[in-house]
Amino acid sequence: QVQLVESGGGLVQAGASLRLSCAASISGRMFSEYAMAWFRQAPGKEREFVGGINWKNSFTYYGDRVKGRFTVSRDNAKNTFYLQMDSLKPEDTAVYYCAADLLDPPPGGYEPAMYDHWGQGTQVTVSS
Repeated sequence: QVQLVESGGGLVQAGASLRLSCAASISGRMFSEYAMAWFRQAPGKEREFVGGINWKNSFTYYGDRVKGRFTVSRDNAKNTFYLQMDSLKPEDTAVYYCAADLLDPPPGGYEPAMYDHWGQGTQVTVSS
């Protein structure tokens, strides 16, 4: 069983930074065995890949719209996955979701369907 709980969202001004956390509760396996990812969804839009990290080699990958501004990381000792968001823009406003799966996604295959486990989401609002 996998439970993911996001935290750290809020209302900030453009240019500010936020760090989101995803705390994982997992039974039967280790947190380190899971590929992790962040997605986001704005009202009326499809869920969008933000960033992810493999479990095998800790390789990180990012969506084009956040590359260079956002950073994902994980602390396996704390069962926690992070998203550091810098230089936030109003278009980053969305609900941010944490996702996990036992399989690393194929290169370029960073789709919601690749992840079996999801958190409830945390709202990030960036004002101009």
